[in-house]
Amino acid sequence: MATGNHSLMTRNARVQRILSLEEDDLQALCESVDAAILDGGGFGWLQPQGRQVLERYFRGLLLVPERMLFAIRLDGVIVGGAQLIRAPRNNELQAMCVTLAHLFVAPYARKRGLGAALLQEVENAARNMGFRVLNADVLQTQTAAIALFNKAGFQIWGRHPFYARVGDELVSGLFLTKCLDNTPPFLSAKTSNEQEASHTP
Repeated sequence: MATGNHSLMTRNARVQRILSLEEDDLQALCESVDAAILDGGGFGWLQPQGRQVLERYFRGLLLVPERMLFAIRLDGVIVGGAQLIRAPRNNELQAMCVTLAHLFVAPYARKRGLGAALLQEVENAARNMGFRVLNADVLQTQTAAIALFNKAGFQIWGRHPFYARVGDELVSGLFLTKCLDNTPPFLSAKTSNEQEASHTP
């Protein structure tokens, strides 16, 4: 399996950028995704998709230039992942921004700090690649993910009242952002936003 240059060790866990997938890794990745879907956390799917669908999804994803796949391993086995999605080439106005999507850790690997480690490494990778703004969005019901983003310094800037439909219920969504650049003009805008937030009742 080919990986990028960014890696983070935390106890017996490691985060890597995935450039290709061998059979064992693909199997572990698909199993972890289906487990996360069953637990209500991921990828927009409401039901587990099975190996064939997920294999096509991930093999196709690796061919898309605007998408970067990251995985976290526990004892060498993939148990979670995340994606960075850059703006298309025609969107030069937002070339400085990158979107974090589909961050998850399988239920059987939680309570070990892996989500925080994965988020930190993906953020570091985005910064090292020159991106200055990291955006994300989550279901308002995903309280653990929201707490994770808050702890990492993300700001909630908006709420979508009709973000998703789960069964017969509409679920709100939250939009978050984090500035990765502490130089002007980002520093002044960041300071202004923080002061504004501190004065909001």
